[in-house]
Formats: sequence, structure tokens, C-alpha cells
Amino acid sequence: MTASATPHRGTDNAPAVPRRDTDPVPTAPHPGTDRPSASPHPGTDTTGGPRRRRRGPRTWLAVLPLVLFAGVFFGLPLTALLLGAVTRTDPVGPGAPEGATTTSLTGDHLALSLQGPYLGSLLGSVQLSALTALLGGVLGVLVAQAVVTSRSGGLRTAALTASGVLANFGGVPLAFAFIATLGISGVVTQLGDLGALGWDLYSFTGLTVVYLYFLIPLMVLVTVPALDGLRPQWREAARNAGATPWQFWRHVGLPVLAPSLLGGLVLLFGTAFAAHATAAALVGGSVPLVTLKIADALSGNVLTGQENVALALGLDMILVAALVMAVYLPLTRRSARWLR
Repeated sequence: MTASATPHRGTDNAPAVPRRDTDPVPTAPHPGTDRPSASPHPGTDTTGGPRRRRRGPRTWLAVLPLVLFAGVFFGLPLTALLLGAVTRTDPVGPGAPEGATTTSLTGDHLALSLQGPYLGSLLGSVQLSALTALLGGVLGVLVAQAVVTSRSGGLRTAALTASGVLANFGGVPLAFAFIATLGISGVVTQLGDLGALGWDLYSFTGLTVVYLYFLIPLMVLVTVPALDGLRPQWREAARNAGATPWQFWRHVGLPVLAPSLLGGLVLLFGTAFAAHATAAALVGGSVPLVTLKIADALSGNVLTGQENVALALGLDMILVAALVMAVYLPLTRRSARWLR
């Protein structure tokens, strides 16, 4: 005779399965529903997504010092530059108090800055910047690729440290170093008899070499993080699919790195375009550059009373730099999205 247990009301006749420790603990059903519910996690809304914090006044107060700094050190000089470029100050006629002047709006300074030697200096700066940016970009990418693919951690550390130092080495010290090395009486010039080969440091070619001294390390610093962002899985997948290294770089590597590379070229162009002290100490006025023309107009070395033209040239440089940044910023955003 077998004994049978009477099942409880509301249960089936199937034997109960013992609960394991790993099983979730059932929770009481929500009133009005048949499903068990758990209380939402703090910091999330009822839809399951993270709760967005609203920006209060404290957020804007944290940004206020930066806004004030930019307004004082960038806004005021830009306003003064703009007003000086489009205004003209003339003395008042007879019968007026001594030293009285009148100010009027004019476009003569902007028109003059785009004519004659001023236009030539602006084009010379653009040509020099474009050439040095292209050469520095290509050589910098090659050096960065060698650093990234090297298995020596010491080589990587030394290369990045040297790039950080050389990228910020410029001005009169850099010009003096090249004069003592590759000048007319420089050590390397005398040992290699470079003068007989037509080498001239105080020319467009010599200035290009000097600019590459700090542009190549700058390109290395910009490109190494982008090359590190190339995932090894992409290369392995391409190799497993039968792709050659050239096909990998053509269809995967270069398209992904294109925003970073173009952004680096734009950054090199802007750096070379705004450089002044190195060119002033090295070539003086033998190479037409817009920064040197601005210095001559402000100091009155060539013509007096051209201060407003110098301000107009500065405004032209700002417009060129704005175009450069308009290209650089979208490229960096796209690069960050790809390499995230």
C-alpha cells in the first residue's frame, strides 16, 4: 500500500523540484499584475535607460572662468584688430583743437593688404606652410609607424620624449643652432663643402629644412595615438581573408586613419603659417612671409603709418586660420569616432 500526499490547493500533482542556491529568488508580484517585479535600480528610469542628469547652474559656473579667460585674452585683441583694420584716423582741419582726430570706416587697409608685396608675402607663407606640412606629414607618419611597430619599449619612449621636446623647440635658439651647423661657416657646411653644391640656409629651401625640424616630431605625436588605435583583430581578419598588407592598408588602414592624417596635416600647416621668430632670426626679409611683413609694418622699417595695414594682414591670417580650423575640427571628431 502506497502513501500519497494530498497536493495543496492551487498546485499541480507534479513533484516539487528543490530550489538551488543559484536560482533567483522570486519576488512578490506587483499589485494588479501577474508577473513578479523588482524595484528599479537607483539612477535608472522606468524605461530601463540611464537617467539623464539635468545641467544646473553649477555647470555653467564651472565654465565661467574659461569663458572669461577667452573673452579677455582672445576677444579683446580680436576686437581691437578688427576695428584697426577697418577704421582710419585723420587729423581734424584748421580751427580744431591741437591733436584732435576723427575716425571713419574704410576698406582701404584690407584692399592694400591683398595687393603688391603684401599679397606676395601672404602667398609665400601659404606656399611654405603647405610644402612643409606635406613633407613633415609624410616623414612623420613613417617615423610614427616605425615607433608603433617596434618591439622595443625603450625606443618608443625615447622617440616620443624626443618628439615632445623637438616639437616645442623653435625661435631664435633653433635659428642659431642651424646657423652654427648649416650656415655659411657652419660645421657641417664646411666639412661637407655644401656651399659648392649650392646649399644656402638663408633661402626658401633652407627655411623649409628648419621648419621640418619641429614639424616632423609634431606629426609623430599626432599620429602615434591614431596608429595605436588600429585594432590587431582587423589585421588578423584581413590576413585570414587572404588580403595582402598593401590591400589591408588600402581598404582598411588608410580609410580609418585618413581623418587623423588630414587633421595632422592641417595642424602642421597652421603651425608653420603662424611661425615668426625662427624666420625673422634666420632669413630676415629675404623670404617674403606675412609674419615678417606685419613686423615691418608695425615697426615702420619700410614705410611709416602702415600700422593699420599690419592689422589688416593679421585679420587675413585669422581668416586663413579659421578656414584651417574649420577643416581640422570635423576631421578630429570623425577620427575619434572611428578609433573609439
